[in-house]
Amino acid sequence: MPASPSTARAINDRLALRLLQQEGPLTAGRLKQLTGLSRPSVADLVERLTAAGLIAVVGESGEQRRGPNARLYGIVADRAQLAALDVRTEGVTVVVSDLLGVELARASVPIADDAGTGPAVEQAVALVERVAKEAGAERLHTVGVGAPGLIDPATGELRDSTGLPEWHRRLVAALQERLPARVLVENETNLAALAEQRDGAARDRDTFVLLWLGHGTGAAVVLDGALRRGASGGTGEIGFLPVPGTATLPSATDCEGGFHSLAGAAAIASLAAEYGIRAQADPYEPQAAALVRAAVAAPGAPGAARFLDALADRLAIGAASVIAVLDPGCVVLGGEIGRAGGDALAARVERRLVRMSPLPTEVRASELGGGAVLRGALLTARDGAQDDLFAPRAR
Repeated sequence: MPASPSTARAINDRLALRLLQQEGPLTAGRLKQLTGLSRPSVADLVERLTAAGLIAVVGESGEQRRGPNARLYGIVADRAQLAALDVRTEGVTVVVSDLLGVELARASVPIADDAGTGPAVEQAVALVERVAKEAGAERLHTVGVGAPGLIDPATGELRDSTGLPEWHRRLVAALQERLPARVLVENETNLAALAEQRDGAARDRDTFVLLWLGHGTGAAVVLDGALRRGASGGTGEIGFLPVPGTATLPSATDCEGGFHSLAGAAAIASLAAEYGIRAQADPYEPQAAALVRAAVAAPGAPGAARFLDALADRLAIGAASVIAVLDPGCVVLGGEIGRAGGDALAARVERRLVRMSPLPTEVRASELGGGAVLRGALLTARDGAQDDLFAPRAR
């Protein structure tokens, strides 16, 4: 059945807003070309969106002829302010941006293991409030949170997970109580995959697996453009994958003995020590990332090539298991360690997969590293805010 006039207007408005988001400021004439709408329809939608405070004239095009069609219309970036949080076991990083994702302020706070649940939550919430104030955001519209652990698909909340601080779960509730904003929570590895797909190593892929290599291990699965979370939200908990080369088997409450024991940061650091690899630690990333980076930077150094080969052997075991089930065609080595390994480590893993699997798989290094979680959280907050603000309103 044909759409009603009000539904058609809503569809046209949403299309125009998405084009302005993707393309940047456009003239009415260019909107007409991209939407295929008539000149009167474009004039009407421009008037509606301007009256709603969603778009405004931001300049003029370079056309010689001056007139209404030469005006450049853009989304009003300060229509909403957003926040994104990267929640780690050792601290929190917060960024506040405008509706278009332009960063306005950023800060981090370390949280000690013995801080206690209440004080830790207060530190994190206070940081969000302070960064929002520094950004001039009187009211946050949407907050995206990336955290380790399982997200309950029914409630959208972090599930109680062994080995993760209690303050992680309490933080989400505290943010919802203290901030007049919608809070969206997602697993950190899933957010990293979203960021790599939008802005990083998987921009040209609609099917791929991101293998997260940070303090811990994980995987995110994107099939046909959609992130797959699984029945319980646990798709990609590859740290629990039983693999050869470990002394024991993982359990339901402890991934020790699983793939984590081969590819977690502590395991990689121990492997590097066996080959005599040393590096100056960076307080903002796992020591293993610095060790891998040092080996890549000096391939002729004693033990460097052999260390990278041994690490690639380990990573290929986990990657081959995922490939055998999903056949993604592409694996991104994500996280701080994946980015540190760069093309040198990715190429080693790919060569091993050629020998281990009949399924052709390209292996790529992360372009965003550990920053992909925060970027993914910000993209999630922006998408959520735009879905709300761009939605047709009841008349």
